[in-house]
This record gives sequence, C-alpha cells and structure tokens, in this order.
Amino acid sequence: MTHAGDKTESVSRIKAIVKKDERKEVKMYKKILVPLDGSDLAECVLPHVESIAKGCGVREVILLRVTEPFHQLCIYDGCISQDVINSIDAGNKAAAEKYLSQLIKRTRYDGVPVTPKVITGAPAESIADYASRDSIDLIVIATHGRSGISRWTWGSVADRVLHSACVPVLMVRAPGCVPNI
Repeated sequence: MTHAGDKTESVSRIKAIVKKDERKEVKMYKKILVPLDGSDLAECVLPHVESIAKGCGVREVILLRVTEPFHQLCIYDGCISQDVINSIDAGNKAAAEKYLSQLIKRTRYDGVPVTPKVITGAPAESIADYASRDSIDLIVIATHGRSGISRWTWGSVADRVLHSACVPVLMVRAPGCVPNI
C-alpha cells in the first residue's frame, strides 16, 4: 500500500528529472544540407526535410545547387574562348540561383530559415566539402536507385556523397522505384 506522501515524492522526482532533461535538450540536427540538381526527382526529398525540420528543432535548411564548370572543347581549328567559357559558367550559376529562389518560395518549414547556396565544382566532392566546411549536421539527398550496368555507366552522386561525407546522410529513393534483388 502506498501513501499519498510517497506518490507526491515520486511525482516531484519525475518532474525534476523532466526539467533537468529539458534544460539539457540538445538539437541533433541544427543545419540540414539539401543538394538539388534541378530535377523533380531531387525534389522528392523536400517533404522529408520538412518533417525533420519541424520535428527536430532545425535552425537552418540549406538548399545547395552545384554547377559543374564548363570544360573546354576544341573542334577542328579552334577552341572556345575563355570569355565564352566564363559566360557559360555565369549563365549556369544564374540559372541555378533562379531555380533555388523559385523553390524557396514554394517551401515553408515553420519558421526555419531556408538559405540558397550555389557553388561550382564536381557535385559529390563539392557537397561533401561544403558539409565539412559549413558545420552541416545532416545531408538529405535523393537517389535514383540504379544498380548494375546503369549505375556503373551513370555513376551515383548520392552514393559518392554517402561514402565521402563525414556527416550523416539520409538517402531518399525516388517515387516509383522498383526493388532490385
């Protein structure tokens, strides 16, 4: 048989533990990096990011678009001038910035700031480097789910990010994925 005093003491201890835990509350994912390539497939991660942002007290979501630098092509007698290459690279960067700007207008993460970022480089390496440099806590990236010869031929940016990043990576399979056993 328990006494009323015992119950009150137990409740008080539980409340003290809960208060102690509330003070120690640590947000696991403060900054989420979302690499996007401009495709609908890549955007399939956005509902997942929204859930994580709402449920984990995220402080910032960074939408990242990596543009690859234009590589010199020499055809017959001539090569493309450096001015033309610079213009192509600038155009690609402007298109990426516009894409992210339009995407941000469509996303709402309950007051969590969404920051657009465009960088130039090899996609997988640039994503992993950015995550390290900018103290990212989680990368959320879409994957095509390719396997076999298709994966070997096309490669997988998501797979290379998974193996080269030093932070957790959440890979989201594209809708309509067919399992390969």
